[in-house]
Amino acid sequence: QVQVVQSGGGLVQAGGSLELSCVASGRSFSTYYVGWFRQYPGKEHEFVAATGRGRLYYADSVKDRFTMRRDDAKSTVHLQLNNLKPEDTAVYYCAAILRRGTYNGWANYEYRGQGTQVTVSS
Repeated sequence: QVQVVQSGGGLVQAGGSLELSCVASGRSFSTYYVGWFRQYPGKEHEFVAATGRGRLYYADSVKDRFTMRRDDAKSTVHLQLNNLKPEDTAVYYCAAILRRGTYNGWANYEYRGQGTQVTVSS
């Protein structure tokens, strides 16, 4: 069983920055795909970013503003959110271990974090 624990998030003004962190247990963290998703009220999970096999992937809506950093020694993936906009307001989720399909599918991951609220005021 792999546990995924998130931290970070909160309230920030537009243009500000936040950092989210995701720690996933297990001895094979370096082999894990780790994805970040966000969910707006009443909507499906939306792909934000992912890392796996030495690559980084970003959604077009965030690729110039969000940066992901992976620390395999600490089994942690950080997501730096810069130049935040009110439309970035959502609950952000981390997911680990891709079991099927592609990295940008929420349902394709086996383990998920508890979610963390990011609120950007205008």
